[in-house]
Amino acid sequence: MSKFRKKKKGMPAVNTASLPDIVFMLLFFFMVTTTMRETELQIENPRLPTATEVKKLEHKSLVSTIYVGKAVDPKFGTGFNRIQLNDKISTSEEVPAFIINARSKVSEAEVPFMTTSIKADKESNVGIITDIRLKLRDVNALKISYSASKGE
Repeated sequence: MSKFRKKKKGMPAVNTASLPDIVFMLLFFFMVTTTMRETELQIENPRLPTATEVKKLEHKSLVSTIYVGKAVDPKFGTGFNRIQLNDKISTSEEVPAFIINARSKVSEAEVPFMTTSIKADKESNVGIITDIRLKLRDVNALKISYSASKGE
C-alpha cells in the first residue's frame, strides 16, 4: 500500500512580467508632463546690444538674471526703464532682497561663484543700470555679466 501525500501549496510567486512596462510608462509620463521652470517675461523680449567678444556663462544654476526693458503691460508704465526680478516688475530698491534670496538657495561654498546677469534692452537708460549696479555693490554681488548678442 502506498501513501499519497498531498503537496503543500504555498503562496504562488508574484508575476513580475509587466513590471518593466509599468516602470517605463511612469517614466515616460513624468518626462512628458514635467516642465522646467522658466521666467515669464513681463517686459518685452529685450533686444540685446551686439558685442564682438561674447562668452557663454557656465554654471547657469548660479546665475541670477535681472531683466531691464519696456513693460508689456501698460499698467506698469511706459519707457524702457522697467526692471523684472523673477516673475514680477520691481524697482532697483528690491534688487538687494532678490540677491539675498538667491544666495539663501545655494550652499555657502557656491556663493562666491554666483553671477548676476543683466539682460538690458539696447534702448534702456544707463542710469537704471547704474542704479542696479550700486544696489548689487551694497550686497557685495560684484560678479556681473551683461548679456549681449554676437555681432560684428
